[in-house]
Amino acid sequence: MPLRSIEQVDVQSVHRARQRLLEQRNGMTNQIRGLLLDRGIAIPQGLYPLRTSVPAILEVADNGLTAAFRELLSMLLQMWRQTEVAIEHLSEQLKKLAHDNESCRRLLSIPGVGPLVATALVSAVGNASSFRHARDLSAWVGLVPRQHTTGGKPKLLGITKRGNTYLRKLFVQGARALWVWKDKRDDPLHRWMRALGARMHPHVAVCALANKLVRIAWALLRKNEAVFDHVAAATV
Repeated sequence: MPLRSIEQVDVQSVHRARQRLLEQRNGMTNQIRGLLLDRGIAIPQGLYPLRTSVPAILEVADNGLTAAFRELLSMLLQMWRQTEVAIEHLSEQLKKLAHDNESCRRLLSIPGVGPLVATALVSAVGNASSFRHARDLSAWVGLVPRQHTTGGKPKLLGITKRGNTYLRKLFVQGARALWVWKDKRDDPLHRWMRALGARMHPHVAVCALANKLVRIAWALLRKNEAVFDHVAAATV
């Protein structure tokens, strides 16, 4: 594992706190929906319906909810809102950190890489000097396909799913967001994505794209290049 500075540890702490709050918000969301469903009130999944539907439910006086349950629901909603504010605060903090750090700014030039991915990667690996090759970093993240050889012929299987689970999830999310726009632009990277989609299942192709994003990030960090290069990226 690469050695980290105090600053890198601080940024990772922000990521861990934010991730824990996300899990907490998800648990509270499911709890509120479940409690209401037990009383015959169903609200759609998602954050927006909970923001709007629960306050509206509390305002209705004749929906059969007892005073005790209304107090409980109001308290849970207040805790949910406080968690959401805390998540937003940490997200803004990471955005500022990304724009204040030179390495992060270079990573932000890569399509599919936002402040979360940039700060998480730099806080974990620094300038990637611990990794001699792009594949080494990709393997550390857990995005390198497993290989099975039989009869002298290697066969690529699914990704190993070993390594840094958090970074892998962020890169896959970024790749999935980028994949949606694969038909909207005509540059070497997007042409590569379209060719990939023509011969692979979308889920497999997204993981392959995440792998390429990691390799591109390694090239930017190790070679100290200023910005992302579409032409060079197609060959990484």
